[in-house]
Amino acid sequence: MRIGLTPERVVDAGLELADAAGLTGVTMTRLAQHVGVKTASLYAHVRDLDDLKTRMALRSLDELADHGAEALAGRAGKNALGALGNAYRDYARAHPGRYAATRIPLDHATAAASGGPRNTDLASAVLREYDLPASERPHATRVLGATFHGFISLEQSGSFSHSSPDSESSWHRAIDALDAMLRHWPEPSHTSIIESPA
Repeated sequence: MRIGLTPERVVDAGLELADAAGLTGVTMTRLAQHVGVKTASLYAHVRDLDDLKTRMALRSLDELADHGAEALAGRAGKNALGALGNAYRDYARAHPGRYAATRIPLDHATAAASGGPRNTDLASAVLREYDLPASERPHATRVLGATFHGFISLEQSGSFSHSSPDSESSWHRAIDALDAMLRHWPEPSHTSIIESPA
């Protein structure tokens, strides 16, 4: 076993490999090759691949929250909205494997103790500048997350690379649209948007 190998360094190596080869490219065999040990040696530090990827997700969620918090410092309103979105997008561009790890499903207890709630709190901080009833803030938080992460995922997959305008223009328009929507948030509706067939 490589001297000095620890669970933290195994996770570090997993994240490096994910950024280089994609999250799906992280296997125990490839990771062992990456750090120069036998595959069996990794099991002294992580239980299995699922355990490794959970640890990678936790580290990445913390990094993403740190990145978002730094971007939000001293900002408010639309500036804060754009700053948070840009922080997530920049992180995804710089660390595609780590960003993919933030989307790994976690069980309820693990998710509650992760950096996920910190990222939710960042969205809540942005929304405080908008005049939304408390009951509507969870919906608005989900809309922000769906827009930011949906756009980033589509951009990373190349979905916007085959048509005009460029994705940068669409990103700025998405921030404009989110700001306008949050300033004119619709009243709650109790009717279904899906009509039953006659």
